[in-house]
Amino acid sequence: MSPVTPGLVCAHHHLYSTLARGMPAPPRTPTKFLEILEQIWWRLDVALDLEMIRASALLGALEAIEAGTTAIFDHHESPNAIEGSLDVIAEACAEVGVRVVCAYGVTDRHGAEGTARGLAENERFIRGGGSGLVGIHAAFTCSPATIERSAGLAIDLGVGVHVHVAEGIDDADAASRLSELSTDDWLLAHCVHLDESAGMRGTVIHNPRSNMNNAVGYANPARFSNPVGLGSDGIGASMLDEFQIAYFRSRDADLSATPDTSWSWLATGWDLVPEARSDLVTWSYDGVDDPWRLAFTPGVHAVDVEIDGETVLKDAVATRVDPAEIRCKAKEQATRLFALL
Repeated sequence: MSPVTPGLVCAHHHLYSTLARGMPAPPRTPTKFLEILEQIWWRLDVALDLEMIRASALLGALEAIEAGTTAIFDHHESPNAIEGSLDVIAEACAEVGVRVVCAYGVTDRHGAEGTARGLAENERFIRGGGSGLVGIHAAFTCSPATIERSAGLAIDLGVGVHVHVAEGIDDADAASRLSELSTDDWLLAHCVHLDESAGMRGTVIHNPRSNMNNAVGYANPARFSNPVGLGSDGIGASMLDEFQIAYFRSRDADLSATPDTSWSWLATGWDLVPEARSDLVTWSYDGVDDPWRLAFTPGVHAVDVEIDGETVLKDAVATRVDPAEIRCKAKEQATRLFALL
């Protein structure tokens, strides 16, 4: 058994949500998923500015390397600070040393101008050399024309699409609007209410902690013939935590489920970001490469992390940035953000 693995991959993250911890309670208690979006996340994202986005990305990237995660697929939205937002996120992650693939979530929720600006940000960032996918928030927030424009832009740019699919019941018909356009390089986040026979192409990204937190149901990703990966949906970037929760949730639904399957979902990240295979994470536990041991071992943490040949975490402390300063600035920006909610 070895205490070393390749760098882990978070295949669906929202780095901007890093500042959401401790935010004021919503105006009223949500009773369904759409109300969670309306009263929490859609209130938060419109309040973001570039300074807040930078602080959240720095802290999210720091927490990623502290958790042994060396690559992130980020899905971003900041309707009042769109232009340049993906650069801010990419630069913050580069400062910490984390690999990131950015996408701006295109949506019609803010009118035709908002749609156009979201598409333009994806195109500007990727054509400028940024590592990215074209983002779509979710089918139920977009017209068929917007979905077609987004999918077409992805083809023009030679990249995939990163999209929420059937996360809640309000988006249960997502496949009817997406499947004919989908390709194998799409990232399909959640897929809780997606019929496995709907013909969606791409990698299903399972986010077990988030799905439980939002009470949207169990995705049961083992039912899909698609590749399955793991994401956090913005609840940090500890993929070992996500692996453990994925296993226990699968076991709750099926007594024959094993940690090997959940580990295979985690390992899909290395297919999505092959470069992460060459990253090295030294862990606090010798059995980290044994899914059966790891599933039942609490408190395993990264000790050293090497990304692209550079040590970015040594003795559990970041080497390129000052963790205390990042956390202090994040607290300042969270205070600013909360005052606007």
